[in-house]
Amino acid sequence: MITKQDSPVEWAAFMYELEDAQNHLARLIADLESDSDYEATNLQVDLGHVFAHLNRAWHRRELTRDLTEEEWKAASHFPSDLEPL
Repeated sequence: MITKQDSPVEWAAFMYELEDAQNHLARLIADLESDSDYEATNLQVDLGHVFAHLNRAWHRRELTRDLTEEEWKAASHFPSDLEPL
């Protein structure tokens, strides 16, 4: 896995994805708690956004360079090398 010391730029991109996922998840939880009319379609979009950040973080965990455009699109989908528990 990359480290802050060895790959500071890539580490920042990795941490950005995790921090943005955290922020969006916190906002989603707040919305769910405050809006009794929150719709399933909104949940799908909002959770998809959180998952996209987490998935890109997973794909970035060992990269010592930035993602290409093609890799960015692929990395936004659930990874095939990560088993759900």
